[in-house]
Order: sequence, then C-alpha cells, then structure tokens
Amino acid sequence: MTPVTREFERSHADRVNEGPGGGVSEGTPLGPAQVEACVQRALQTAPVHDIHTHLYAPQFGDVLLWGIDDLLTYHYLVAEFFRVAGQEITIERFWALPKPRQSDLVWKHLFVERSPISEAARGVVTCLNKLGLEAGDRDLAGYRRYFANRSLASHLDEVLALSGVRTIVMTNDPFEEREQAVWRNGGVIDDRFRPALRLDGLLNDWPTAGRLLRDQGYAVEPDLSGSTAEMVRRFLDAWIARMRPLYLAASLSPDFRYPDESGLTRLLRDCVLPVARAHDLPVALMIGCRRQINPHLRLAGDGVGHADLATSSNLCLAYPDVRFLCTVLARENQHELAVIARKFRNLHLFGCWWFANTPSLAEEITRMRVELLGHSFTPQHSDVRVLDQLIYKWSDTRAMLARVLTDKYAALLAAGWPLTDSRVVCEVEDFLGAGAMKFITGATAGD
Repeated sequence: MTPVTREFERSHADRVNEGPGGGVSEGTPLGPAQVEACVQRALQTAPVHDIHTHLYAPQFGDVLLWGIDDLLTYHYLVAEFFRVAGQEITIERFWALPKPRQSDLVWKHLFVERSPISEAARGVVTCLNKLGLEAGDRDLAGYRRYFANRSLASHLDEVLALSGVRTIVMTNDPFEEREQAVWRNGGVIDDRFRPALRLDGLLNDWPTAGRLLRDQGYAVEPDLSGSTAEMVRRFLDAWIARMRPLYLAASLSPDFRYPDESGLTRLLRDCVLPVARAHDLPVALMIGCRRQINPHLRLAGDGVGHADLATSSNLCLAYPDVRFLCTVLARENQHELAVIARKFRNLHLFGCWWFANTPSLAEEITRMRVELLGHSFTPQHSDVRVLDQLIYKWSDTRAMLARVLTDKYAALLAAGWPLTDSRVVCEVEDFLGAGAMKFITGATAGD
C-alpha cells in the first residue's frame, strides 16, 4: 500500500469514526430540515483533489499560466471572440498580436460591448470578484497591475485557498522539451502537484514520436516492426521511474476502436497496457475529441464526435487487472458509458470533460450518474489551463453538487433510510476527488 493510499484510507476512516461533532462514532442523525445545511457545510470544508488539469508546478516556469491576460486568451474565449468580432480582425492578424493586445480585443468585444453571460466569460468575472477585484469596474489596466504586483507563490496559495483545492494532477508530456528539463533536474518539489504521464504524442502521432524516440537512441521502426514495442516499453519504464505518475493518460478521437490493427491500438496493446499492468498504474482514457476541425483557431479549433463505446467495455473485459479511468466528450455518449461502468469494477468514470463542463450539462450528467452508479464515480475534474480558473470551476461544481446531493439525500430520508452528518461528510469528500484517488492508488476498485 502506497503512502498516498494510506493517507486517503486513514482520512476516510477518521471521518467515520470521530464524526464532525467529536466523540460520536457515527455522527449526529439528520432530519429533512438539516440535510441541505449539512451538504453545504461538507462541500465547503472538504478538500478537492483535482484529478485532471493542465496546470503545472511553479518549477515549470511560464508553462504554468496565470493572471488576467492568460484568463482572457483562454481558448474558449478566443473561439467566442471570433463569433462576434468584425471581419476586419482576421484570424491571422489576431495571432500575430502580442498576448496583451489579444486580451484587449477579447475584453472589448466580450466584456465591454456585451454582457459576459457565457460560462467561460462569467468565470472570469467570478475569478476577479473572489480575488477582491471589482469586475464591474471594467478596469483591465488595474487588473493587470494587480497581477503584476503579485508573486506566483503567494498567488498560488490564495487560489488554492479560495478554490479549496488540495491536490492538482498535472498533464505531463515526456516529449515536451520544457517539461523534460524539469524532470531531468529532479522533478517537482511541491507536493500539492502530482504528475500524470500523458501519451497523446505517442499514440496519436507515431511518425513524430518515433522520430523523437530514435533521436534519444531507441531503435524503433516507422511501421512498429522489429524491437519497436520493447523500445517503447523501455521508454515508458524510464519516464515512470523519473516522474512517478499517478496514472497514464491519453485523449483519443471518437474514431478510436479496440480491438483493431491500427498503429494506435498496437501501441496501446503491446506497450502501454503491459507497462500499466507491470507498474500497477491506471490508464485514463478521454474519448471523443475531434482535433482541429478549424485549424486556423489553433487550440480553440477542436471539436467533438460521437464515440463507439464498445471500445471501453472491450478494454475492461480484456484487461480485468488494469484499472481504467474514463470520460467522454459527447453528451450522447454519457448514458451509455455510465451503463458500461455498472458492469466493470475496473472502470471509474470521472468528470464532465471540456464541452460537457458547463453548468447545465454537468448537473444533468451528474444526476444520471448518481442514479446509476451511486458513489462509485467522480463527478468533476476542472481541466483548467489557467491557475485562476480553479476558483470558478470548483465554485460551480460545489453549487451543482449541493443541488444534486441535497435532492438525493432528502429522497433517501423520505424513503425511510437514516442518515448522519459524518456519513454525508465522508461521502462528499469522496465525490470531491478522494474516491478517485483511492481508485487510482489501488485502495478500491470501484463497486
């Protein structure tokens, strides 16, 4: 059992045994009038373990995005900006501008000339207000001065305090030169950040990955023949030893199928899954992103597609000793994936990913998952790319979970089942990521 596993098991057991009132082994019984307040209290005090982000520890330097200009040039807002900007602002002209000038344009068109009612735009307003700034002043120069006068260390501490986030799981690409330098120099020393080994480059762009591996001395072949599988496994072994990731992860297109004889599937079957099994690491699959449907928009140009989820059940059936985390992008896939998860204890659903991470869809999906899976899933991860976004993402998630869990616990009481406050506190902690961390570290395999 790993130290992380022991930490989460001990925390969970202490909550149940002590109870929030202290000395009451199973806590204080709840009546219908106390449920909402208990759920709200638990959500405000339970720590968040954010199991998938695009944030980085401070050692990574400017790879970690933060501040007003990074908030305003977030790819959701860039795409929204081009919906309303005049034709005189071409995409080419926009990308040629320095970041502050890009954010000036986004601010003007989405926050000054219009009310910021989209989820991404309102999120910026929430961040500013919770940081103590008056968003209604529309003082972009003043916001820039505020962030310019902050140290990253103090700002990080404040954002984590405001969001209630204890653990940030990064997305770490072994082919990214700026990241490689950090890992080769000793890695991350801030234990609030935990690594995840991202395999998109390996699985989705083998020609480039193969060239990079050959440059590092690995004898791999363009057609995956010969000793390629062994070499790739050695490469993954080396990065696992260096990085000590919580899991292996890949974002896959809706066209992904398993089994088949595509290069992607061969790499997964012959390299990734054997390595995951050998190191007892889960594999996180994020399925449904159709890359670059408008490449001119760069990161903002990705779309969504309906996936064939027989792939998920086939993998779980073929590899019962490998733990899989899974999330899907299309709304149309959500119900099917929840049904599949009922059948496989080695499959853990997590989060409302990307375009599904809007308040209306997140609540719909979470209610359905509670009804089908009970406690054995993780409602949300933030997927944020800018540090400050943790503030509004987790504020939204707490508000959504308060509505869902209050309804579900009230219905349970009405059905005649007794509840205690300590039980609610413990279960809320699991919903905010402790349950996922126990699954990831092998403390539980789901239900």
